[in-house]
Amino acid sequence: MLTSAVEWIYNNQTAFLRALGQHLTMSGISLAIALVIALPLAVLIVNRKGLAFAVINTINGLRTVPSLAILAIMLPLLGIGLWPSIVALTVLALPPILLNAYVGLRDVDPDSIEAAVGMGMTTGEVLRRIRIPLAAPAMFAGARTAAVQVLAGATLAPFIGGGGLGDFIATGISVMDMSRLLVGAVPIALLALSAEFILGRTEKILFAERTAA
Repeated sequence: MLTSAVEWIYNNQTAFLRALGQHLTMSGISLAIALVIALPLAVLIVNRKGLAFAVINTINGLRTVPSLAILAIMLPLLGIGLWPSIVALTVLALPPILLNAYVGLRDVDPDSIEAAVGMGMTTGEVLRRIRIPLAAPAMFAGARTAAVQVLAGATLAPFIGGGGLGDFIATGISVMDMSRLLVGAVPIALLALSAEFILGRTEKILFAERTAA
C-alpha cells in the first residue's frame, strides 16, 4: 500500500504539491497569527493577576475542546474555505503559546528582577532586558508545541473546505482506498515529526548555554 501511495504521488505531483502548499500555508499563517496574539497578551497579563486568572482559565477551556469541534464551530460562523480553517487552527495554537509564555514571564527569578529595579530600571526595561530574555526558552517551547499541533490539526481542515493533505485522507476514507489515505497520512506524520525534530534541535542550540548554566 505504501508503494502504491508513492506511485500515486509520483504520477500526480501537481495535485500533491498543491495540497502540501495549502497545508503548509494554513499551518504557517495560523502559527504566525497565534504568536502575534499570544505573546503580547502574555506580556499584558503577567503583572495583572485578576486579568491573568480570567485569560488563563479561558485558554485552558479551549484546550478541552476537540480539534474537530473547533473546526465545526467555525463552519456556521465563517463558512467554508481556507480562512475559516486558519481561524480554527489559530485557536488551536493559542493555548500552548500563551500558557508557556505567561508561565515563563511569571516565573522569572525574583532576585534578578529585584536587582534590575535596584539598578534603576523601569518596568518596561525590566520586561525587555530581564523578563523576556529569561522567558525565551519557555516561549520557544510553547511555539514548538503549537507548530506540531497545528500541522497535525490541519489534517481536519478538509471537513470545512480548507484543503491540504487531509483531502487525501478524507478521499481515502470515503472510497475505502488505503493507498490514497496514506498519500495524506504519511506526509502529515513526517511533517509533524520533522517540525518536532528541527525545532527541538534549534531550541537546544539557541538555549544551550542557559540550560547548561
